[in-house]
Amino acid sequence: MKLIKNAANRLVPNLINGEEQIPFKGIGKYKPSGRMFNPKIKSCADYPADGNKIVNSLKEALKKSGLKDGMTISTHHHLRNGDILTNILFDTIKEMGIKNIRWFPTASFPCHSHLIKYLEDGTIHHIEGSMNGPLGKFTSEGKMKGVGVLRSHGGRYQSIQDGEVHIDIAVIASPTADPFGNANGVNGKSACGGLGFALADSEYADNVIVVTDNLVPFPCVPWQIQGNNVDYVVQVDSLGDPSKIVSGTTEVTKSPDRLLIAEYVAQFMEDAGIMKDGFSFQAGAGGTNLAFALFLKEKMKSKGIKAKFIRGGSTKYLVEMLEEGLTDYILDGQTFDLEGVRSMRDNPKHVNTSPFTSYNYHGKGNFASIVDAAVLGATEVDLNFNANVVSHSDGYLLHGIGGWQNCLFSKCTILAIPSFRDRIPVILDKVTTLCGPGELIDVIITERGIAINPNRKDLLNSVKKSSLPIRSIKEIQKEVYEICGGAPEKPKLNKDKIVAVVKWVDGTVIDSVYQII
Repeated sequence: MKLIKNAANRLVPNLINGEEQIPFKGIGKYKPSGRMFNPKIKSCADYPADGNKIVNSLKEALKKSGLKDGMTISTHHHLRNGDILTNILFDTIKEMGIKNIRWFPTASFPCHSHLIKYLEDGTIHHIEGSMNGPLGKFTSEGKMKGVGVLRSHGGRYQSIQDGEVHIDIAVIASPTADPFGNANGVNGKSACGGLGFALADSEYADNVIVVTDNLVPFPCVPWQIQGNNVDYVVQVDSLGDPSKIVSGTTEVTKSPDRLLIAEYVAQFMEDAGIMKDGFSFQAGAGGTNLAFALFLKEKMKSKGIKAKFIRGGSTKYLVEMLEEGLTDYILDGQTFDLEGVRSMRDNPKHVNTSPFTSYNYHGKGNFASIVDAAVLGATEVDLNFNANVVSHSDGYLLHGIGGWQNCLFSKCTILAIPSFRDRIPVILDKVTTLCGPGELIDVIITERGIAINPNRKDLLNSVKKSSLPIRSIKEIQKEVYEICGGAPEKPKLNKDKIVAVVKWVDGTVIDSVYQII
C-alpha cells in the first residue's frame, strides 16, 4: 500500500483491504464508466410453487445461502439502537465457525458493541459502514483487523450498483413480512417506518434473507421489499427493543445557545428569500434542527407560505407540518419517532424513499440537488468551510456519515453548529477528518454569528439589510479561541497506520483516518 495525495490535498491509500482505490479528484471530476452490477439470474423452478419461502431458523437460511469464510454480509439500521437481530446474526455465524466476514451495515449503533468480541476473534474482519460509538472507538484504537470504510447513504448505494461491493448475503430485518418475502417497516410491534436503506441489498445481493417478528398472510402490503427478490423468510420472536428503535435525538433542545442557533437558521432562510411558496428543505433529528423546524413553521404560518416538500428523516414536528397543510409531501428516508411511523403508514403524502432516489450520485439525478436548503450538523469546520462529521478534534471515530455528504448538493447547505463544545472550539484551521469539501458548504451558523461562504455572493447580497449577525468565519474563530484559551490540542495520531477511510459520494477516497496513539 502506498499513499497518494488527492485533489483535497489529503494522503489516501491506493489499496484498501487488498482492493485498488481511486483518490478523490474533485467535485464532479470523476466520471464513472461501465455498467451497473447485476446479480445472478435465478429461476422460479428453484423456489416453492406455493410461494412459501419460510425456513425454520436463521442458521438454516444462512446454510442454504451458502455462507462461508470471507463473505460479505449486509444489514440495515432502521431498527437503530433497538436492533437485536444483528447481534443474533453474528452469534449464529460464530456458532457456525465462520471467519473473516466483511460486515456491510447501513450504520451501526452502540447496541452493536456486542460485536466487538467477534472483531477481536476474527469472525468479522472489518466493517464497511458508518461506525457509531464503541465500534468507532475500537476502530480508532487500531484494533480492527482490516481497514474500515465509511460511506454516505448514497455512497453505499453507489458502491453496490457499481459492483464495488458485492453482497453475498443480505439479512433484512422486516417488522412485517409474508411467507413470500414481501416486507414493510410500517406495521408490527417492531415498526420502524421505511426500509429504504435495505432496498439495494434486496436487489443486488446473491442471497436475501427476510427476518420478521410479524408474519402475515400473503400479500403483505404495502411491500417496501419485494418478495421476488427474497430467497428465504425466517420468523423470530423479536427483531428489537421497540423503546429504542426510535431515535434518541427527537427532543427539542433546551439550551439557550442552541435555541438561538435554531432561530438564526429560520431567520436566515426568511431573510435570504429561501422561505417562499413552493420551497423545500431538509433538517435532521437533533435538538437544534427540531427547534429550527418549529421556528420555521411559525414563520411559514404567519406569512401563509407552503412548502412543496420536506425531506425526512421525519419526526412528529414534520408530520404536524404535513397534517396542518404547510407542505404537500414528506419525502422520507427514515423515520425518527413513532409519529413518523404512523404517518408513513397512514398518509399517502408521506412517501417512503430510498438512497437510490434520494442520494445516489451515479444515477440520472437525485432528490438532493432539488432541495432548496439542507440544515445539517458537523463535529468540526475549518476556515475554508471544509467539514467533518465522523470524528472529533481528539481524532476518535465516533459518528457515521449518514446522508450528510449527499445533502451538501442542496441549493443552500447550512451547518448549524455551536462555536464550541465542552470548551473545545469547533472552528479550526484544518479539520481532523475531511468529509465534505468547503465549496459545497454555503453557510455556517453559530450562536456567535453567521459566516457565509465568500463564493456565495448571492447569499451575501440577499442578507445585506438583515439584522442577523453576519461575520467572517475568521472573526468567529478568533472570538472563540479567546474564550476557550486558544486552539484545541491536535490529536496524537500514528500516521503509519490507517484504520479507516472516508469515501466521497462518487466512490473515490477523500480522506484517511489514523490510529489514535
